[in-house]
Amino acid sequence: MPRPHPAVPNLLALAGWCPLSPAGAQTTQLLVEPPWTPPVLWDRVTLTCQGSGSAGATTWYKDGQRWWQKGPDRVVVTESGTYQCDRPGTGRSPPVSVLNAWLVLQVPARALLEGDTVTLRCRSWKDKPVTSVSFYREEKQLQLLRDGTELSLSPLRLQDSGRYRCRGWVYSEVSQWKESVPVTVTVHVPVANATISPAALAHPVRAGDPVTLRCSVQVGSAPVTFTWLHNGSEVGRGPLLELGDVHVGHSGTYQCVATNQLGQDGHRVFRALSPELALTVTPRGHRDTGGVTRGYWRVQDPRHGS
Repeated sequence: MPRPHPAVPNLLALAGWCPLSPAGAQTTQLLVEPPWTPPVLWDRVTLTCQGSGSAGATTWYKDGQRWWQKGPDRVVVTESGTYQCDRPGTGRSPPVSVLNAWLVLQVPARALLEGDTVTLRCRSWKDKPVTSVSFYREEKQLQLLRDGTELSLSPLRLQDSGRYRCRGWVYSEVSQWKESVPVTVTVHVPVANATISPAALAHPVRAGDPVTLRCSVQVGSAPVTFTWLHNGSEVGRGPLLELGDVHVGHSGTYQCVATNQLGQDGHRVFRALSPELALTVTPRGHRDTGGVTRGYWRVQDPRHGS
């Protein structure tokens, strides 16, 4: 079986790439150029495997079978099929299917965000003429175009998520109606409005008291990761910060940072920083004087300071 050609290195390759999994670990990704999904064979399709590991340590899979061991990081595809790559430090990538069908519906290979303008294009094999193109979401017809082949969704809404397909009359040696395979469109939402709970406690916090904090966001497409800061330094990850039996050293300000990385390359990164939560731990046996600066939680809005 012939192999794809190693691709010429692109000087605009993604430097500093580090997409994260929900647990915060780096993952392997398979990037597509031109940046449309699904890619089609009659384009010059380049697949780039990105993940940790030394150069030349990429293993390629085609249609579920190991196909090229110790291959290059970047290849030009010459056969249709479903491709994956594996890097020793980050594992196997999600699959990418390269099609060679009579009719293909393509969407941009990037994170599609609420409010974006997105173009879906219906392409015939080797870009032969196609007319009377209809677009469908699920089983509902959205639009019929006598001459055009593109559908614009603007502004993109959450309810636009779903499975899309197109149908059209393809002119060839034997002209006929053709229909694309369905393509899933997922509309993402950046994280926003991170908060810490409890926002306040009804009693003084004394040394030895158990304290657990929870970070949440009002909106944000999964996966969302959480990082905790104590006086500006990272002290934990995950939605919960369990301080256990607190002592005076736990005093200070706490914030959580919520992050989601969207798109096939993880390059659209969004962060939401919670307001500060200030904690003063009162030693056991110390007489409580009340107020918000001793023995209580309080919320600070970072725009106004303490």
